[in-house]
This record gives sequence, C-alpha cells and structure tokens, in this order.
Amino acid sequence: MNETTTPMTPQDALVALMVAVSASDENMTTLELLTIERVVGHLPVFTDYDPDRIRVVSEVVLDLYAEEDGLDALFGLILAGLPDQLHETAYAMACDVAAADGLLRENELMFLQETRYQLNIDRLAAAAIERGARARHRVI
Repeated sequence: MNETTTPMTPQDALVALMVAVSASDENMTTLELLTIERVVGHLPVFTDYDPDRIRVVSEVVLDLYAEEDGLDALFGLILAGLPDQLHETAYAMACDVAAADGLLRENELMFLQETRYQLNIDRLAAAAIERGARARHRVI
C-alpha cells in the first residue's frame, strides 16, 4: 500500500486507527497488539480481511508518525477510507486498544480526543463508548 496513491479500505482504516492509538504513547504494548489481533480475528467488520495486512498498515502508520505533518496525513487517509457509519465503531476499537494495557497515558488521551474530533463523535456517544471500554478491560 502506498499511502499517497492508494486509499485505505475501511478495514485498513480501522486497523490504522488501532495501531495509531497504540503507538501514540511511543510504547506499543503486547496487550495492545494482542487486542488489535483479537479484534481483527473476531469482529464481523473484518470478515474476509487478510490479517497479514496488519503489518503493512502498521508500517504506513509508523512511517507517517515519523513525518512532521504525519498525524494530519494519517487522519486524512483514515477518513478517506472509513465510511461514516463506521466512525463510532472505529472510536470503540481505538478505546479498546488504549484500555487494553490498563494504562491511559496523556498522549493516548490526547490522541483519543483528536480522534473524537476527526470522526465527529458526539460527546454522549463518546462517553458511552469510553465507559464500555473501561468496563471490558477492568481487572480484579
């Protein structure tokens, strides 16, 4: 996938957002990566998606993070590939990845805030999605 000429598929855009939230704190944990693999392996939106694409999409995300305006370019690619009806789904997946290791660092919180803005997620819907992620990833 060439990030300047090939648009992302909706599934690629979902993976890109999950990878981006994991990398946002410069510490992609094993739990976050396992969560991405689990989501891709089990949710219906990823039916017929080639899991080997995760690596390709991850490389694009990490390459864009290394560029000066890479975050803007990344959101541009994600928004170009992601239909409106998947915006809340994408935000829910991002929240699950962020919550997977039990630690929400400042950079992750800021990334989630920017994601809400970019995806135009309503405040009430965002709060419900965040609360659900917190509940799913709570430990005893």
